[in-house]
Amino acid sequence: MLNTVYRLVAPGRFEVEFSDVPLEENVTIVRPTHLSICHADQRYYQGLRPQDVLRQKLPMALIHEGIGEVVWDGSGKFKPGQRVVMIPNTPFEENSYIAENYLRTSKFRSSGYDGYMQDMVDMRPDRVLPVPDGIDPVVAAFTELVSVSTHAVRRMKKFSHTKLERIGIWGDGNLGYLTGLVVKNMFPDTKLFVFGLNRNKLADFSFADEVYSVSEIPDDMWLDQAFECVGSEGSRAAIDQMIDVIEPEGTLSLLGVSENPVGINTRMVLEKGLILYGSSRSGVDDFRETLKLYDENPELVSELNRIVGNIVDVKNISDMNRAFEADRQTPGKTIMLWNK
Repeated sequence: MLNTVYRLVAPGRFEVEFSDVPLEENVTIVRPTHLSICHADQRYYQGLRPQDVLRQKLPMALIHEGIGEVVWDGSGKFKPGQRVVMIPNTPFEENSYIAENYLRTSKFRSSGYDGYMQDMVDMRPDRVLPVPDGIDPVVAAFTELVSVSTHAVRRMKKFSHTKLERIGIWGDGNLGYLTGLVVKNMFPDTKLFVFGLNRNKLADFSFADEVYSVSEIPDDMWLDQAFECVGSEGSRAAIDQMIDVIEPEGTLSLLGVSENPVGINTRMVLEKGLILYGSSRSGVDDFRETLKLYDENPELVSELNRIVGNIVDVKNISDMNRAFEADRQTPGKTIMLWNK
């Protein structure tokens, strides 16, 4: 089956290429319908990655957040027209100790491996999951990002002690918002505290028990566990504050991506016996848990819809550029209606 792929060949420039999609037993062919732009996609689009990285990765089809409809399925697990979420992480081995998203042999779409900006995407059947009936497809489009938060919260349960009375999140952007929602839905009796810079953004965290500016944290603040969702240059200050207010033997989950090394107050980490762990990407089990949360908590989907900033109808390359440019102007998620 002939397929059309829209690859980024240089910052700001997409070109059309053609490929052959195999009709085989271990292939599920999905027609994308809703694609979500991620910050990582923008860094490639704007040329913000180092030049040696761009030379290595491009040309490449962007986007790793999306849903679509099954066109053909060689496994017999899916029906034509069935709405599914596509899982970008593709493992090629099993390991009893290392999760699929941390295996060095795994491939990840839109990171050196073509993403979903295609007319048809050939997926392994184990990389596709049905979207529950009634779920807003615009929200379902960024399930991958929500699953990253789900993965981090599941890891907290693995590494932390059982005291979850008070949990804090540093970061008032999309990642902090999503992680807060997952925490509150998985642990509804836990008190959730959110710390950020932007008071307008903090006002959107209506589900949190309390929100604070990072410059006005009370002296008597204490937390059992905490999540860092800041990244970049702000992560150092966030981690310092987390270490200050966390109770002994608490956990600090690091999710924010920083290009440069970040200094950490190891003296207090040792003194308090803290656990610091990183979380990146997600796997099929995290997607399953996220879809289960959608299905069991309709109000969660409504809250997720609040971070949608743009919905752009995409029919050609000009529309693709328009979507990426619109995404640069808004802090919310940009969803491309992939009407190719």
